[in-house]
Amino acid sequence: MAVVPLYRERLTLEGATLAGCGAVGSAGLLTFVDAAPDNAASTIGQLAFVALLCSVLGPYLARRWTNRAEPVGERTISGDPTPLWQLPVITAVLALAVGLPAGSWDASLRVTGGCLLVGLTQAVPMAYLIRRDERRRARRYVRLPGSSLLRGTRLGFSEAGETGSPT
Repeated sequence: MAVVPLYRERLTLEGATLAGCGAVGSAGLLTFVDAAPDNAASTIGQLAFVALLCSVLGPYLARRWTNRAEPVGERTISGDPTPLWQLPVITAVLALAVGLPAGSWDASLRVTGGCLLVGLTQAVPMAYLIRRDERRRARRYVRLPGSSLLRGTRLGFSEAGETGSPT
């Protein structure tokens, strides 16, 4: 039987990786690009807004996805996790797409800072809420095929005590 990654484990790993990419990108911009700290008040304000949005949407989505989870029983189906190599590429491409054309390196800093905040939201409060729900309902969640950034995450669950359930 194939080992199916638990959703909370992937959420933690992918979130920590995205947060790391955002932190490295932000540190790199602040260290090597003189214009990155321009418009600091705007950057701080926008990142504070992203943090507020993450603090509201992260828990809301975690609860929504667990409430809509479908029973999968002993089936070992799982949606493909996001390949970790894509996260630094996504962070870099977004930061460069904003910074290169107009030299808006402060906007690039907002992108990398946003990646840091979104990653932390996934890795900490969302993963915690998924783990808490697993314990409360005696379930184990897996990501189902068809999950996407635009359509959202589809979760399946097996009962924690079921034979063959993911551990």
